[in-house]
Amino acid sequence: VFYDKPFLKFERLLETYYAFAPKGIRSFIQAIPVWLKEKIFLRKQIYDGLAEVGDYEKGTFKLLFTEHHLSHAASAFYPSPFEEAVILTMDGVGEWATTSIALGQGKDIKMLREIHFPHSLGLLYSAFTYFLGFKVNSGEYKLMGLAPYGNPDSDRVSTFIDLIKDHLIAIFPNGSFQLNMDYFTFATGLRMIDDRKWEKLFGIEKRKPESKLEQIHCDIGIAIQKVTEEVVLLLAKHAKEISGSNKLCLAGGVALNCVANGKIINEKIFEEVFIQPAAGDAGGSLGSALSIYHQYFDWERKVQLPDSMFGSLLGPSYSDKEIELMMRRKEAVGKKTDNFKNLCKEVAALINNGNIIGWMQGRMEYGPRALGARSILADPRKPDMQKKLNLNIKYRESFRPFAPAVLEEKAKELFKINQMSPYMLQVHAVNEAIRNQLPDGYSALPLREKLYYQRSSLPSITHIDFSARVQTVNEKQNPKFYHLIKAFDELSGCPVLINTSFNVRGEPIVCSPEDAFNCFMQTEMDYLVIGNYIFDKRDQIEFDQQEKKRKFTLD
Repeated sequence: VFYDKPFLKFERLLETYYAFAPKGIRSFIQAIPVWLKEKIFLRKQIYDGLAEVGDYEKGTFKLLFTEHHLSHAASAFYPSPFEEAVILTMDGVGEWATTSIALGQGKDIKMLREIHFPHSLGLLYSAFTYFLGFKVNSGEYKLMGLAPYGNPDSDRVSTFIDLIKDHLIAIFPNGSFQLNMDYFTFATGLRMIDDRKWEKLFGIEKRKPESKLEQIHCDIGIAIQKVTEEVVLLLAKHAKEISGSNKLCLAGGVALNCVANGKIINEKIFEEVFIQPAAGDAGGSLGSALSIYHQYFDWERKVQLPDSMFGSLLGPSYSDKEIELMMRRKEAVGKKTDNFKNLCKEVAALINNGNIIGWMQGRMEYGPRALGARSILADPRKPDMQKKLNLNIKYRESFRPFAPAVLEEKAKELFKINQMSPYMLQVHAVNEAIRNQLPDGYSALPLREKLYYQRSSLPSITHIDFSARVQTVNEKQNPKFYHLIKAFDELSGCPVLINTSFNVRGEPIVCSPEDAFNCFMQTEMDYLVIGNYIFDKRDQIEFDQQEKKRKFTLD
């Protein structure tokens, strides 16, 4: 099964070009040959790909295609702990749908409402991602992280919000919306927007990638974030109104907007909310498979608690033998600890002493978040840790925040959290008890001055607006990560670790032991832990230097 209907997409492409003609002729000339050569014959491509994997008899199975938004909806509802729920899907675009509301009951999903292309909340957010100098389809989370640096109380932000609502998007009381396509070119062009019209509207030039971020960029960022949250909340309320359900499932790329998710939960519109951890298109494969299983084959569904995603730890794992083979190939210097609890105590002590740890355990996470299986870990109490991680480990923009992984049973002591967040998909405020008093005029300070001000007793996970993208960790879903945080709490009295993905900027999260070791050696991480094996950077450097001397002597 494939998570799209290619012929419906092709129909949308042709109808869109026809509707906007003669605009978009250059884009049309580029797109149509690709479709005719590859995308429209996707069935053949899939069969050819299967043949490369192994022998099979083509006549023994059917190749099926589900609609894109059904795939998203299924990916959220079927693994959820709900027998019945309303499902809100928001993304860029599927075949035609950009936003949909569906009702899930048992093993059935019924579509209730849809908003169609080109009117898309996901594409609106991506347009601002582009205008502020980030890469579309991968930089949206940077925009979400930048937004809190905007001054929410300023007249400029209010003006930007009014400009967005007056010129770019019309929002209706039920959450439906329309984009003003005079300002957008994504329907037929090679860019997201009409640069000149946006520059005139906001009074600044489009930001060049990697150029300096100014306060005005932050203010535009918070303006579109606020507008997005407004639309999402209206859609959630309408979803409840037309379905009568007290349970909500979220999917689609917009469901990765953790700030908006937190707002839905804190508004208490629903009794419970479940968000698919692979909410973007990565979750489409899962959703299409589950949809076929339950709706095409009519097989029954069994609801599991807390959900059936198994903590999203669904990827590959590696044995001790595979780790040792990597050590031989890479001449890696490490030691094995047979007792995992002792390993946790040792690593907790290293973190407590200010060390940064690469941590690889068990099966890899499915989705965009590192959840303690392929993570870089550090002490959130260290004031300089955010800067150190961004500049020396991740090699990325200094404004980017880091997430706290907290023991589930102690989450409410530190954060204003109404529902547990095992998949790091909710942003919540830090409790007043651990906040520091801000100086007068703090909101109006330049970005750099605000960035390194110590805002709480956990400064490296407290964002500029006293928020944090929280991951709650429990023993059932994530036992190894839980025991490490528990060991750190017992040693330090702090039940929180910084948890960021085990990769550097521009690279995917590490998967294999070799990936982990390569990333470890390319950055300024202090220690690497793979399974029960621990590697000390200093020992490795000393060994490599001795090997070079020995080789030079022999030569």
